[in-house]
Amino acid sequence: MPFVADAFAALVGLGLGATIALVVAGETRGSLAAPGGVLIAGGRLTGFVGTYLMLVMILLIARMPWLERAVGQDALVRWHRRIGGWPLVLIALHVVLITLGYAQLQKVGGLHQLWTFLTTYPDVLAAAAGFCLLILAGVTSIRYARRRLQYETWWVVHLYTYLALALAFAHQIVTGGAFIGHPLTRAIWIVLWSATAGVVIACRIVIPVVRNLRFRLRVVSVHQEAPGVYSLVCSGRGLSRLAVSGGQFFQWRFLAQGLWWHAHPYSLSALPQPPFLRVTVKGLGDHSAALAQLRPGTRVLIEGPYGAFTQHARTTEKVALIGAGVGITPLRALLEDLPASVDATVVVRASKPDDIVLRHELKELVRQRDGDYHEVVGSRHKIRFDERALRKLVPDIDGRDVYICGPGGFNEMVLAYAAQLGVPREHIHQEAFSF
Repeated sequence: MPFVADAFAALVGLGLGATIALVVAGETRGSLAAPGGVLIAGGRLTGFVGTYLMLVMILLIARMPWLERAVGQDALVRWHRRIGGWPLVLIALHVVLITLGYAQLQKVGGLHQLWTFLTTYPDVLAAAAGFCLLILAGVTSIRYARRRLQYETWWVVHLYTYLALALAFAHQIVTGGAFIGHPLTRAIWIVLWSATAGVVIACRIVIPVVRNLRFRLRVVSVHQEAPGVYSLVCSGRGLSRLAVSGGQFFQWRFLAQGLWWHAHPYSLSALPQPPFLRVTVKGLGDHSAALAQLRPGTRVLIEGPYGAFTQHARTTEKVALIGAGVGITPLRALLEDLPASVDATVVVRASKPDDIVLRHELKELVRQRDGDYHEVVGSRHKIRFDERALRKLVPDIDGRDVYICGPGGFNEMVLAYAAQLGVPREHIHQEAFSF
């Protein structure tokens, strides 16, 4: 819903303006005219703005249900990454400007002043450790590094972001010049941090724990769907009250050895059939590969549902569902959830027929609604799949909502083809299997 995104963006903008105003209001002509005064003021401003943007980044991935439903995780992650570099740059500038400003004020060298900060100022050493953790998280978020990291490693590194912010908080409150003699500024900043922490704790811990105590999910069965692809059926209580749409995903945590300590995002491959949920997973990493060995009775914790990749995002009565690899699974659930009146065309891409996940279920669902089903099977070098082929498979694609789900490269390719064929951007919906 665009108005939700606009409202959230407006709130973020107002918060940014208020943050800048708090810093500017704390400066005086005398402080600016003192040796190093301008540098110190610049350091305070960059530090506050950088920290504020870090809090915004945390909120974007805090799993707030209303925001996830309205915008979708893909969009939130894109915003998170788009902001990502700015806090690191601004906080680095804060360190440099504050150090040089105080060095001028004290008439000492920059390195000497930095050492003085680290060894004599309260909580500055902890803040420096926090900054190093932020740098580590930033480096591992670069696309080149991210593609070479296992999800588990990337996830653990990013958990340290919370620790980094906690280490920085005390430093700001205790030594921040904008707070000394300004109790209102201090109170506002504490409320902002506390509210962010409260949202994270509520959405990432309290709500999931309460819901899982109610659901009590356990693995019922694990069976192979295609080479390296397995479906896990779980059973639980009260799943009829689980408000989930086809195409959405959960964060899954399996309480088995080596798996319990981190959660992974997997889409449902079918609508819930209480008391059962089904997820279909391809063994791409250590976590997903280990799921094939899960024993019946294994406890399961879930967070969600998340994502706006649902039939509620469509704007027409015609859809084209285009998928590849394990990306076919949320399309299968989405197809099942579409109203009977919706005209559906399904296109699946695979190197071999055996790689088409849930093939018979897809074909049967399409047959039941009298839709069109197409397979594009074969090597990329031999089988053409471009905008011409897409137009031939879906002649009226420019009048349909187009749902795309598959590996990142596949999504980008099909999205470009759809745009070239005249599909309006607001009619294109995608879910990428990447982190």
